Amino acid sequence: MVEPKPGLMRSRRHALVFGVCGGFAEWLGWSPTGVRVVFVVVSVLSAAFPGLLVYLLLTLLMPKRPA
Repeated sequence: MVEPKPGLMRSRRHALVFGVCGGFAEWLGWSPTGVRVVFVVVSVLSAAFPGLLVYLLLTLLMPKRPA
């Protein structure tokens, strides 16, 4: 039987700032560095402010993974 994928949560293991990109990486099964690079590129291409705002909102909305 296939285990259900856990919900999207901020990472404790791959957190550099608040664990948002690390949480997405764990959820998607991607490299945390790859997710961070994609996030920075998208943020820079969108004038950086929306990316920062989205990151802060996700920090507030995503629960932190239990220890």
